[in-house]
Amino acid sequence: MNLKRRQFLFLGSLGTISTGLVGWKLAHQNHHLANIANSAVIAATPPKKDLLLRFTSVADTGTGAKGQYAVAGAMNYYHQQKPYDLVVLAGDNIYNDGEIEKIGAVFERPYKELLTQGVKFHACLGNHDIRTENGDPQIKYPGFNMKGRYYTFRRDAVQFFALDTNRNADWEKQVVWLEEELSRSDAPWKVVFGHDPFYSSGHYGVSQTLIKRFTPLFKQYNVQLYINGHDHHYERTGNIDGTTYLTTGSGAGVRPVGRSQWTEHSADRLAFAAYNVYPDRIEVSAMGTDKRIFDQGVIKFQSA
Repeated sequence: MNLKRRQFLFLGSLGTISTGLVGWKLAHQNHHLANIANSAVIAATPPKKDLLLRFTSVADTGTGAKGQYAVAGAMNYYHQQKPYDLVVLAGDNIYNDGEIEKIGAVFERPYKELLTQGVKFHACLGNHDIRTENGDPQIKYPGFNMKGRYYTFRRDAVQFFALDTNRNADWEKQVVWLEEELSRSDAPWKVVFGHDPFYSSGHYGVSQTLIKRFTPLFKQYNVQLYINGHDHHYERTGNIDGTTYLTTGSGAGVRPVGRSQWTEHSADRLAFAAYNVYPDRIEVSAMGTDKRIFDQGVIKFQSA
């Protein structure tokens, strides 16, 4: 925005005035200017005609505290610029013990704006969620759109597979189920999500157990993306045997994160991830609470 010299000097002088009213006016104008700048960043690349699906993901959200509302505000802002109607909610939906009576405070109110516009959340169970009745109340809660402890659904060219990665999961039955569902799927894009990370440079690190159980199936049936939470940071890996692993566990709080040899980008900041699905690629973006994109990557389509 171009300002005349007098306007610029006037605005600069406002910062030296200590009255609350003038300070508020300056902050309000700066906020408005920042929003204009942010809009330009997001809208710089208009969606191409071959866009198949847009969705977002977030995890470890269920606090009802300031951090969750800040991320929800960024999700609302992104929805205004790039409409979407699907959110992958990757576990720890209700802190600390999965008490369903908290659902209003930790889900319905923070995401009210999205929910009233028809955005659907598809959840999976985290380790905190199973502390009350093994997570059954959340499975039955309509707003989480869960069909069971693990389930699948399809949106356009993308088939999603939700896993129960908790230690008390029925692993044998679940692995058989996943292989059957993957083998019969004709969706070009296959996205799996669960609470626990396979590859993480944060607190929980790499899970050899999950890698041994599931990655042979990911490779055999061409799963291109796995989304998780549990570690409270953002991290995107490179292509690991055909699959990109993406941690979006900073939906309400953060922990420190490092880097590994397979890390494309990592950040210990409040954030969510957004995905634009095309026939030949998925474009991944990460947005912080300042409503700016701080990471972008591309998952290229590779047929099985």
